[in-house]
Amino acid sequence: MTKRGQSMRIGLVGVGRIGAFHAATLKALPAVDQVVVADADASRAELVAKDLGLEFAPDVPALLASGIDGFVIAAATSAHAELIEAAVAAGIPTFCEKPIAIDIAETERVVELVEASTVPVHIGFQRRFDAGYQAARAKVVSGELGFIHHIRANTNDAFPPPREYIPHSGGFFRDCTVHDFDIIRYVTGREVVSVYATGANRGETFFGEYGDVDAAAALLTLDDNTFVSVSATRYNAAGHDVRMELLGSLGSVAVGLDAHTALRSAEPGVTFPDGTPHATFMDRFQPAYVAELTAFTEVVAGTREVPCTVRDALAAFRIADACEVSRHEHRVVTLAH
Repeated sequence: MTKRGQSMRIGLVGVGRIGAFHAATLKALPAVDQVVVADADASRAELVAKDLGLEFAPDVPALLASGIDGFVIAAATSAHAELIEAAVAAGIPTFCEKPIAIDIAETERVVELVEASTVPVHIGFQRRFDAGYQAARAKVVSGELGFIHHIRANTNDAFPPPREYIPHSGGFFRDCTVHDFDIIRYVTGREVVSVYATGANRGETFFGEYGDVDAAAALLTLDDNTFVSVSATRYNAAGHDVRMELLGSLGSVAVGLDAHTALRSAEPGVTFPDGTPHATFMDRFQPAYVAELTAFTEVVAGTREVPCTVRDALAAFRIADACEVSRHEHRVVTLAH
């Protein structure tokens, strides 16, 4: 780890949409002196490095051996487990985009590996760094809202991902609403004890061809009998819309309800929200991504504990996995704790 206040070199693997976005974000952070990028497609990494003024490594072994202080994994999901394992073996503090792996068994194996080491591994759930969700969590913790009886959470993408993304995504609940599952645990401090989930293919047929859906809903019960409804879609042309409503015995709050919310009132004369809706998740959560990667540099420097652990990621993945089982088997699924 670097010394307090010392600039650092951060390595990043995977320069697709989110990877290139992370690389640009890292470059702009005061704590980061240099960013070194690699990709399974070396020519793509070289091009991104040239465009952003970064260093280039021809492959992951070269990247890990290049004197980096921290390692950011933004590669394909199928590569996450192997890359985390390589980083732990090299003793390099690591940030990895969710999920850890493509299934429960592999996720559990990686969790055991990380927890048996002293290498900090930070999993990327950026909503934890969003100001609205943090404020909602503070209200829950303080008791300002009383007891929470219902929560409504939604993730509505403005447009679907390309066909080639779906076979490797893990399915809608593991890929998309897993963010809702993590932030529900973070905001409430509670665990999910049961789920009932359903889904449908309403748009492009390629979702169904891979056994996936493009619209889904789930009813979760928390361990204090709070009821949570989660809904999501790949088709929300009004804009990228991520919100959470917490309804309590003493008050209620909403996260993501502002001038940019991709929603319009049907009531005559009502103009709110009147701003331009967010187009993508990177637009909606840009400040959160900056805060998240800033936190990672503090983890690298040894001045902060990991804010989202591999065990947190496993908990969210278990909920997502239970939802997939529920969707396929049309039944309530209970989670053990």
